[in-house]
Amino acid sequence: MRRYGKNPDEDDIRVRPNPKGNRPRTNIRPKHEDAGAGLVLTVDRGRLTCLIEGRTVTAMKARELGRKSAVVGDQVAVVGDLSGAKDTLARIVRVEPRTSTLRRTADDDDPFERVVVANADQLAIVTALADPEPRPRLIDRCLVAAYDAGLDPLLVLTKSDLASADDLLESYGALGVPYVVTNRDELTDGSAAERVREQLTGRMTAFVGHSGVGKTTLVNALVPERRRATGHVNAVTGRGRHTTTSALALPLPGGSGWVIDTPGVRSFGLHHVDPSRVIHAFPDLEPGTAGCPRACSHDEQDCALDEWVSDGHAEPARLYSLRRLLATRERREGD
Repeated sequence: MRRYGKNPDEDDIRVRPNPKGNRPRTNIRPKHEDAGAGLVLTVDRGRLTCLIEGRTVTAMKARELGRKSAVVGDQVAVVGDLSGAKDTLARIVRVEPRTSTLRRTADDDDPFERVVVANADQLAIVTALADPEPRPRLIDRCLVAAYDAGLDPLLVLTKSDLASADDLLESYGALGVPYVVTNRDELTDGSAAERVREQLTGRMTAFVGHSGVGKTTLVNALVPERRRATGHVNAVTGRGRHTTTSALALPLPGGSGWVIDTPGVRSFGLHHVDPSRVIHAFPDLEPGTAGCPRACSHDEQDCALDEWVSDGHAEPARLYSLRRLLATRERREGD
């Protein structure tokens, strides 16, 4: 049967458009100049909760971002429905440049980096003095990651009612890291939260620590209106149970700062760390590296730091602390 008559003309013939060829590809992407500015509060299975003008908006990453992902703490540009109403979904079209990136790897042999948080300026390393026992190697690794990312470290020692903090504080005294020591009674009456909050004012602080050290309990005391589930320490293994499964950014009361509660960690790989960046956290030692041989590990026979310290430019304990931190990349947390 003839479909187009006796003398069909080319203009009369319907042509099915080629979906791959009728629009030329281009690298030009829309600028989305009218996009709303948001802060990523948490990420859950591809859905990101963002704070936009005081509202929480659920969004997903736009395809045009490719493999670039957004993490807690990121400043992002969001388009679409920004009302925050139930069952609405916006779209993240741009991740703004980061001021800092706290990263870790699963272990020192794993080249795959995991971004923990973005744009934090302080890292609170929460450690229990007992139940579970403190792990100095894990503390050292967190310090190295903080120095590498350009974050100021803060030691928060919990459960001082079970053990003294003196020995642990003595081993980190040469680093000059600020610290807060708390116990369970102080968490109950609020005095511990108040002392920790003084160290957090005006800052975005990421909280990291081994499972069971009381990290989330402390965060709940700091932001009581946004309580998260807490767990307990296994009496047999001495390990805590993971109750925090995703990072969450929470504003401190009165808008005085931000805390980011992160899942408990049992390892903190440093495969991504460039040892040459760690020295920047030691301003009294850094000038002494000018005489070091190329690619000096700062723990070898020709290292110029030994002469720098012997000439009185820095304390020997500071050099010992630097070398101990740099050596953490060759030691596992349990060693």
